[in-house]
Amino acid sequence: MDEKVSRKRHIAKTLTWRVIASATTFMFVYVVFGDVKAASGIMVMESILKMVLYYFHERAWFRYGNIGRQEKK
Repeated sequence: MDEKVSRKRHIAKTLTWRVIASATTFMFVYVVFGDVKAASGIMVMESILKMVLYYFHERAWFRYGNIGRQEKK
């Protein structure tokens, strides 16, 4: 896979997963505290931090994670 394509793919996966995960966080915090402002604030902080961490996690697996990969012949 081309390096530029894989980077774009990792960014796309990061963003789409964050939408799902952020909605889950928002709903959980809202149900527990009943406060839209608190739920929104926590969702935003959590989203930024986890998006950055997920991207670097994906890049590390791409670069060093040979588990389940086969060499091209």
